Amino acid sequence: MKPRHKKLAIIASGVAALGVASILVLNAFQSNLVFFFSPSQVIAKEAPIGKSFRIGGLVEEGSVKREDHSTTVRFAVTDTIQTIPVVYTGILPDLFREGKGIVAQGKISANSPFGKGLLGKKIGEMAQIQAPAGMVEVEILEITRD
Repeated sequence: MKPRHKKLAIIASGVAALGVASILVLNAFQSNLVFFFSPSQVIAKEAPIGKSFRIGGLVEEGSVKREDHSTTVRFAVTDTIQTIPVVYTGILPDLFREGKGIVAQGKISANSPFGKGLLGKKIGEMAQIQAPAGMVEVEILEITRD
């Protein structure tokens, strides 16, 4: 093999290795990216029902209520268009403040206004749910159990 061909082979293998490494890194980023749903998306039924998801927005001013002798905190998350009530059990992060951004992970509870409005409904039925932002009407498309 001529020195010129060796040089081209080394360059080609280097470019191929760099391409494979780039694909692996981008794939790792894509599978580890964490997205969240806004309160408007949750009300528009874009968030998964019955599965854990993340909700992001601002903690509504004046909405934080701490339960006595418990680590449970109730607050509302808003995107300035819609508002969703959240119940958090555990020690709050140090940066948790009213009016500041938050991303919380959990499920829609059967005890929430959404959960209560969906109980007893069948596929194809419409449910009217009283949410903090007003009455929301949703159609039952699928029922699953975890």
